[in-house]
Amino acid sequence: MPPAKTTFSDLATAAYCPRQLYYDRREDDREPPPAATARIDLAFRYPALRGMDDAELRAEPIDRDPADYRAALDRVTERPDWDALTDPDGTRVLLDGKDARGVAHKILGATGAAARDDEGEPKGDPPVPVLVSPGAPPESGVWEPQSVRAVAAMHALSWEEGRRVRRALVEYPAHAVVREVRLSVRRSGTYRRVLRTVRGIDGPPGRLSGSEKCRECRHRDRCGVRTRSLRSRLGL
Repeated sequence: MPPAKTTFSDLATAAYCPRQLYYDRREDDREPPPAATARIDLAFRYPALRGMDDAELRAEPIDRDPADYRAALDRVTERPDWDALTDPDGTRVLLDGKDARGVAHKILGATGAAARDDEGEPKGDPPVPVLVSPGAPPESGVWEPQSVRAVAAMHALSWEEGRRVRRALVEYPAHAVVREVRLSVRRSGTYRRVLRTVRGIDGPPGRLSGSEKCRECRHRDRCGVRTRSLRSRLGL
């Protein structure tokens, strides 16, 4: 029997901390908190957000000063895919791939059986999956959990389309930032490693030995990892 399909969200969590995924799976309610959902929803409201004044923007779940946010959003409008981002071909689309399944928040470009040329090759550009993060972006690129999730979405969409999808986008709407993720050998290798990790979890994976990741983890008390303050690490 083939292994059960892994979800995009489980892959992202395992890329961050496999032990966190183990404890997540033991919870009845794994829905994202309302605050995260409100931030994700910003990605579907860019035109309205552009027209808001400072007071209105301060009432929104954004993480930048209104003037900075408006300027960042103006930079997003300069992207060639701005129209597609604000009017995508699909929203909250379930992608069901060979190994993993999950939701792409947006799909840019038409999906379905691609038209073929005389040699049987697909015509036109493949669709682009878009994932939305409620958090903050790194200085450049995307965080590894989101990279793994993006690769999972690319592979799943490739499986459905019957052609290679090599590009995805990750949006950070609370910061008005959009980043591109290109498929690469390194990223695919990381995805495969994390997929094996998820499939192999049948008990609590090893602890992270007081990693900074543990400080904000809601499972810290159950996990048993002791975090140390900066004062203790400096021997003060």
